[in-house]
Formats: sequence, structure tokens, C-alpha cells
Amino acid sequence: MKTRALLALAGCLLALSTRADDWPQFRGPNRDNASKETGLLKAWPEAGPKLLWTYKDAGTGYSGPAIVGDTLYTMGARGDDEFLIALDLTKTPPVQKWAEKIGPTFTTKGNIWNKGPSSSPTVANGYVYALGGFGDLICVTTDGKFIWRVALVKDLKGEINPIQNTPGTLAWGYAGSPLVDGDKLICVPGGPNGTVAALDAKKGNVVWRSVMFTEQATYTSPVMATLGGIKQYIVMVQDGVAGIDADGNLLWRYQRSNPYDEILASTPVVKDDLVFISGVKGGTELLKVTAAAGKFKAEQVFKDRRLENFVGGTALVGDTIYGCSGMGRSEWFAFDLKKQKLAWRKADTDVPQGAVTAADGKLYLLDEKGDVGLAEASPKEWNLISHFTLPEESKLRLPSSRVWTVPVVADGKLYLRDQELLFCYQVK
Repeated sequence: MKTRALLALAGCLLALSTRADDWPQFRGPNRDNASKETGLLKAWPEAGPKLLWTYKDAGTGYSGPAIVGDTLYTMGARGDDEFLIALDLTKTPPVQKWAEKIGPTFTTKGNIWNKGPSSSPTVANGYVYALGGFGDLICVTTDGKFIWRVALVKDLKGEINPIQNTPGTLAWGYAGSPLVDGDKLICVPGGPNGTVAALDAKKGNVVWRSVMFTEQATYTSPVMATLGGIKQYIVMVQDGVAGIDADGNLLWRYQRSNPYDEILASTPVVKDDLVFISGVKGGTELLKVTAAAGKFKAEQVFKDRRLENFVGGTALVGDTIYGCSGMGRSEWFAFDLKKQKLAWRKADTDVPQGAVTAADGKLYLLDEKGDVGLAEASPKEWNLISHFTLPEESKLRLPSSRVWTVPVVADGKLYLRDQELLFCYQVK
């Protein structure tokens, strides 16, 4: 009876440690930028929802928050070093629980865009994983105990595609957020030893590399899906997208006739047997992936060169994908997966372009200049309900950088970041 009581208590503690409204990794629990929360505000006051607090020492970089329980994890460069930072959300404003050094602050000669980490932490099974701009990947327990470190460049011979003649094979630095699958950590070092790597999540040693798939890495993150009854990791590269099985084997590959001619930062979206990919100077494609007699095939079923998703990514709500297309003069769009066509597109709005997250039938928009919007997640039409502007701007942003961190909705709160500034709004 005592043993059963202890097991029951352990189960209760485990249940308390993970909540339905947690946001444990980049793009949320399912990597589709959609929250499962309900009961959120249907509209905001003219000045915006209530600002609960502003944290002003998040450091520079574009890392988004990962939120599990009462702790927020993010990454930022403070001076010459990048850090994985844990904040105590029971305090208002939050206070730092601990910070672990990741590696030197990412920057390159002549860089006017980013200084610091661009990926987001991943929290799973009592561990936090963080990837710095130079490819330093660390594992720390959720209470701040350092476990292991792997250098994607030095140890795994990793390479990033140097699009636009960026320096060397590090380009604008690593930006793909690692993915946890059971006892494995999936990351994308890129390069001749294998685009994708599976590491032992607790020890950091290499379990396998995708030796049949050796393209350089891009700025997108891997997603996990089941296609044709087989679990696989979907990974974008400069000339297309591929599916890698749980042992590192190449299942299928779709190669574009012309590789993307710009940085590739939009993570693929998978629904049923469809894979949605998009990028600037390359357009959008919808692929149908099928399997027969153990062999996979990816066929293009839609293409629009004018639809070009950039750094803000997309959000999946039901059978509709929402996002922003283009650079400069941009437009919001909705894509109907069932009909396999564009539902609508809308330019010249009060929130012109940027990042999107979905929750409770609404789209949470963050423009790259700091405008924030709430819109209907409707496949029928564009409807911007409310909008406001962030109350402060980062003083540490580089000259050409923008507000590019994707919004996060967790526990009834909206988290927005502009470099060292992290804002928390009450939206429930």
C-alpha cells in the first residue's frame, strides 16, 4: 500500500509539472504555432490587453520563450556570451532562477542583422536543450544543472548554406530549434557527414547521422510527423524538403527545379499526407506524400511563386494555414489544405507584416516594427479585431534588425519579445 501511495504521489507530481497550456518548444507542443487554450479575450482595449510585466535583461537575439509550469526558458546574448536563461514566473516581474553559458555571442564581420542566438529552447523530460548561433548545443536540467555540450561545427562538422554570399559556412548562424523524440534529440547540423543528427538526449553522443542526406543546414527547424504509417522527421534544405526515418534513413526527397534564392526560415507544416513549404524568392508549394510497397513519393499539388513566407512562419488551425507573405510590401494569407488552394490574401493592414501564432480561434500577430494585432482565424476572410504598439523599443538591436521573435500564448498570457525586452500581457 505504501508503494502504491508513493507511485500515486509521483504521478500527481508529474501531472503538475506539465500542463495543457505549456509551450515547451519552438512553435508550441505540435510545432504548428497553435495553442490549445480557450476562453481568451475576444477583443482588446484600444491600448491593448493589460501589460503584466516587462523583463529587460533577456539579452540580444531572436530566441522565443519556452514555458513549462512556472518557469520561462529563453536564450540571449549578454555581452560576449550567449546564455540559456530560466525565469521564475511566480514573481512579478519575473526573476532569474539561473543562467547557463552556451558559447560566444554569434556575430560576423559586417553583420547588421543579428547578434546572439536565433533558435528557441526545447524542454522535455526534465531537461532543457539550447542551440547557440555558433552551433554550441547544450543540455541542462530544468533546475539548472549542466549535463552535456556538443559543438555542431567542431564535433559534427556541421555547415549552413551560405546563401547570398554570407561568410564561410556559418552564414547568419544556427537558427533551427532541436526536437526531442523519446530518448533522442534531433538536430540539423548540416554538412557532409549528414544533414540530420540524432543524439542521445541524456548523454549527447551521436546515435546516427543521415548519411544518405548530406545537404547544408538552413534556418528552419525539423518537425516530426507520421506519413505512410512511418514516423519521420521533415527537414527543409535550400533545394527542397525530405523525410528521414527514426533510424536516419532517407525515406523521400522533393527537389525543386530551382533552389530557394534567399535565406530559408519558414518551418514546414504537415497535415495528414500534405507538406506545406514556403520561402522568399522561391514561393510556396504543397506536396502530397504517399507510400506504396515500402517506397515513398512526394508530388507537387500546388505552387504559387508569389506566396513567400518569411521569418514569421505560419500557424495551422484546422485545415487552414495562416501566415505572412513577402518582404517590404507584404500581405497576410490563408491557405486551405482541403481545397489545396489559397483562401484569401490581404495587404495594407494596420499590422503590415510579421509573425503569427494561433489560439482560441484567433491569430496573434507581431509586426516587425512592433505593432501587435488580434485577427480572426477565419478561412473566409481577413478580419483584424484589435491592434496596439509595443510600449518600448529595444536599445540593443543592430541597425537592420527587426522584431522577428514569434509570439507565444501560454497560461492565458501573451509573450512578445524585442531583443532584451520581454513583454507579458494578460489575454484571459
